[in-house]
Amino acid sequence: MNKLLRLFKHRWLDTSDTRRAVPDDMAERLARRVAASEGRHTGEVRLCVEAALPMSYLWRIGSREPLNAVVRDRALAWFGRLRIWDTEHNNGVLIYLLLAEHAIEIVADRALTQRVPQAQWQAMADRLGEHLRQGAFEDGLTQALEEVSALLVTHFPAEEGGARLNELADSVVRR
Repeated sequence: MNKLLRLFKHRWLDTSDTRRAVPDDMAERLARRVAASEGRHTGEVRLCVEAALPMSYLWRIGSREPLNAVVRDRALAWFGRLRIWDTEHNNGVLIYLLLAEHAIEIVADRALTQRVPQAQWQAMADRLGEHLRQGAFEDGLTQALEEVSALLVTHFPAEEGGARLNELADSVVRR
């Protein structure tokens, strides 16, 4: 029965739910925060909020794979789809939210994973999760963005007086 309820929940939620969780005005504010953040370092940050998993991912949950592994795979798929892996310094970060499961993943490219332990990324995701459980999407995403930015500034600060190339869009992906 649990699998049936999960299937129903994922088929019920859609982009309109994502837009309710992150309305246009909030998405614009978050995009401006991403742009401001990227002015302080050479990394790229993307925010992605998805309502539900596609059916191909849903079938994998349970006997074949645990939910957290499937959500991580989906976040990695978005990481590739948004070309975050393709940045010049390999220092992109994806903050991914899956509304149907209240799941959060932070995916960092290889230049960051060599410098920042996984436990630190997980602690950020846990703090974001607390905000989301309280319905404070903007506060949670803003805090996560600030924490990711602080790491990027520490490890990949912006060059003094140098013009910065913005390699990826700053907009929030809402699906």
